[in-house]
Amino acid sequence: MRLLRVGTPGNESPAVEHEGSVLDVSAHVDDYDGAFWVSGGPARLAEAVQAGGLPAVDDAVRVGPPIARPSKVVCVGLNYRAHAIESGAVIPTEPIIFFKAPNTVVGPNDDVLIPPGSTKTDWEVELGVVIGRECRYLADERQAAESIAGYAISNDVSEREYQLERGGQWVKGKSAETFNPLGPVLVTADDVSDPQALGLRLSVNGVERQSSTTADMIFGVHHIVWYLSQFMVLEPGDLINTGTPAGVGLGLKPPTYLRPGDVMELSIDGLGSQRQEAKQATA
Repeated sequence: MRLLRVGTPGNESPAVEHEGSVLDVSAHVDDYDGAFWVSGGPARLAEAVQAGGLPAVDDAVRVGPPIARPSKVVCVGLNYRAHAIESGAVIPTEPIIFFKAPNTVVGPNDDVLIPPGSTKTDWEVELGVVIGRECRYLADERQAAESIAGYAISNDVSEREYQLERGGQWVKGKSAETFNPLGPVLVTADDVSDPQALGLRLSVNGVERQSSTTADMIFGVHHIVWYLSQFMVLEPGDLINTGTPAGVGLGLKPPTYLRPGDVMELSIDGLGSQRQEAKQATA
């Protein structure tokens, strides 16, 4: 299934993309949150879609993030070989883990706000993974695969000065408002045959900057979920950003960053596309 949420920020309603139409399922589902995954929500939703008669959603309605605000956003750094090389970093032997503030998650076409005074706000197309069941100390990658609810496009927007030049944890460069556009859809795991065989792309102002495949990941999706469960409890609805390929602004020569008016366009095979305009944030 292809799940999405529509409506104004903070007032999104659940919908599905089915046979080329967006259908309102709010009469059957409260929201795509943790409770949805643990209460048999996907099965109820599938039955409602199969029964038919669902009302269509107006094409003009805003598309929000495809999940309710997660309890946490966990990210993996330097997880593509080519990106690690362009960053001048040693290939990691274990996943590099950091967090983003959960309130960074916005809709796939919402504006990205450049923080006041920032000159190094950067783009990062990533495969987002949403957890469907509680994960603690998983035994193996098979259990990890069974714990994934679905996949979505994620833009892990980053402010490189805050991340790399101001000391402390990377979270400072990752957590400004609007720094995690997500969606448009969450494609359930049963409809993604191989998460390690997805092409992903990002352009800025029509110029392609990132073009790669999840096959270049150093640590695969199932390994990441298993690994994280050894250190924290993953909860239903949590979002994991699995790393970005080469082509970020930091890695260009010279480095190139977002300016107000710049437009980012992102896509991942089978998961749809995003478009954001960069704008200047105000205090």
